[in-house]
Amino acid sequence: MTASKRASGPSLGSDLKRVDGHVIQPAEYDELPELDDEMLARGKVNRGGRPRSANPKRLISIRLTEDVIQRWRATGPGWQTRMAESLSRLAPTGSGGQTGE
Repeated sequence: MTASKRASGPSLGSDLKRVDGHVIQPAEYDELPELDDEMLARGKVNRGGRPRSANPKRLISIRLTEDVIQRWRATGPGWQTRMAESLSRLAPTGSGGQTGE
């Protein structure tokens, strides 16, 4: 370990010991309003995260030559999405998923 590295993590810069040591007094509860049915009815449950996709992506493994990968990467950020869109346009249609030869 180097001498310039801290032994403990950075401080939050607040008096956490004083806050943690505070004992809530009964008079402090007077400041809080009573929960009633109207308040609870206004509440919303936020589950967070993204909504589920109607067409989720699936991870697969594919081997491509280095020059193909480099040409797609050279198109900039979003190259994988553009590659997937291009493949989707070229994909055969039909129930079997195979070309008719």
